[in-house]
Amino acid sequence: MPRYRLLIEYDGRPYHGFQAQGALPSVQASLERAVLAFCGETPRVHTAGRTDAGVHATGQVVHVDLERDWKPEVVRNALNAHLVPEPIAVLEASVAPEGWHARFSATERRYLYRILNRMGPPALDQGRVWHLKKPLDADAMHQAAQALVGHHDFTTFRDLACQANSPMKTLDVARVRREGEAVILEFASRSFLHRQVRSMTGTLAEVGVGRWTAGDVTAALEARDRKACGPVAPAEGLYLTGVDYAAKASK
Repeated sequence: MPRYRLLIEYDGRPYHGFQAQGALPSVQASLERAVLAFCGETPRVHTAGRTDAGVHATGQVVHVDLERDWKPEVVRNALNAHLVPEPIAVLEASVAPEGWHARFSATERRYLYRILNRMGPPALDQGRVWHLKKPLDADAMHQAAQALVGHHDFTTFRDLACQANSPMKTLDVARVRREGEAVILEFASRSFLHRQVRSMTGTLAEVGVGRWTAGDVTAALEARDRKACGPVAPAEGLYLTGVDYAAKASK
């Protein structure tokens, strides 16, 4: 039974997250309906990361096991045809190596958060950015973000409903930069806690507007207390941009 690795992108606004939730719309349910329409099979679609309601993806990775040995381009094109008009696209399809798993084989996940920092609200990017009117100091945010890099207890930035066994995570990258009217935050780690990126982003925004200092971020991290977290950034500015795998598993 061949396993197909799919690279997908989606607009998260119409969905209650990636994971299927009964009758509620989800990315997973839409993909599985497309598989059924394509080949009459009902396999589970597995993902590298279960994004929350309203969160987008430009580099999500999933896999699906099919009974028939299809050419990868046939799988890609057929699924895209059956996904119309939903805002989900299969960008690439390939046959996965033996033992490879979209979630458990992943070695790094990358997220990007977009803040529109101007007085005027978004028109074209409505629902795809967090709109903040007060000027943000992106350099100060970047400096404060470096306190989060490394292996830490991220309890402060962990949602109370998080089901992870441990709050210990290693954050490999935390970068903040300005691009015109946008402030872009980038994070990379092998795995993240539930709403960790949005919690860190909201806290760093407090630094950007001058209400917090870099020392306050360090103190919040060291508190290991959810109550020490700043406001949680909304879902609409968050994007899963990529998933990396060990070289031997990506061939």
